[in-house]
Amino acid sequence: MNKRIYFSFLLLMLLGLGVKAQTLDPVREELKDLKNYNANLEHRMDRLQKMVDDLIWFERVGDVAHIDKLYIYGPPKWKEKNPTAKGAGNPVKFWTYTFIPKNINPDKKYPLIVLPHGGVHGDFTTYYTHIIRELIAQEYIVVAAEYRGSTGYGKGHYEKIDYGGLEVEDVYASRNYMIENYDFVDKDRVGIMGWSHGGMITLFNLFDHPNDYKVGFAGVPVSDLVARMGYMTQDYRDLYSADYHIGKTANDNLAEYRRRSPAWNTHKFQNTPLLIHTNTIDDDVNVLEVEHLIKSLKADGKTFEYEIFQGVPGGHSFDRMDTKKAKEIRVKIYKFIGKELKPNKPITNLKQLQKAGYRF
Repeated sequence: MNKRIYFSFLLLMLLGLGVKAQTLDPVREELKDLKNYNANLEHRMDRLQKMVDDLIWFERVGDVAHIDKLYIYGPPKWKEKNPTAKGAGNPVKFWTYTFIPKNINPDKKYPLIVLPHGGVHGDFTTYYTHIIRELIAQEYIVVAAEYRGSTGYGKGHYEKIDYGGLEVEDVYASRNYMIENYDFVDKDRVGIMGWSHGGMITLFNLFDHPNDYKVGFAGVPVSDLVARMGYMTQDYRDLYSADYHIGKTANDNLAEYRRRSPAWNTHKFQNTPLLIHTNTIDDDVNVLEVEHLIKSLKADGKTFEYEIFQGVPGGHSFDRMDTKKAKEIRVKIYKFIGKELKPNKPITNLKQLQKAGYRF
């Protein structure tokens, strides 16, 4: 049962039993404390899970890549609770993963892949193990930002969320950090790829920083928040209308939801080579969102490539899975990206991908 419904039901039960309002005050306080305790406990569990997953990264990818987590920063919060408080207006600090192939020559230049994770509140996990191994085998350097709103870093970072807003700039900051700090990163061969919310961040990076990326891939990208608020559940809508986030529903501030939707901002796209994938049985980002994006790009006369996959098993995860079909689709993605970034050891067929991503 939803927690809010449970607590409301409990209060109604007490009122139904004839308990006086003033007698309920201590109960309300206890319930408030309990809710806060549960929320804090969830964040603590997220942090524990993150630490465990970080260890798993080394076990799964440490044989082929140097793995690190770097502490960097992006723009200040878009919404300050107290704009005159000490520290208000400071840059937002966050962690970012880096994966560097162990066999590279530091005196040479290598292409960079910027890989933003998905989820309204999500994080970069070992879910991407085989994709990272496949990229490393091609001698890409990979950076994956744990941008504002990511889970695993406590309540404070969680509530800095700015969906479709400054999180885009956090990911862009991770790109810039790599170029500024590693001489072997080729600033002229930078690509960005992501799925779902990460696909949305990919699109906005291409829209807002067209001269800084050579190529992009957006898989099942969140594309239209206005439509999304219509077909998702109330619990999902609440993530956006929370006080620390947008603070209003789409009904109360339609312009703000449009501002954060790629399908309503396609006029900004400058024809960076772009590939978009979607699936007709996606159970998260409904195909109608991506169809809107595709139609908007076409209406604005933009050049790009796309494929609408028909009922591929796996739904939202159809091309990130370990199935043969998913691997075949990833070969297509790597061919598209490789055409622009020219990695030293490109993957062009299923046999190469299998050898790169899987140990046997």
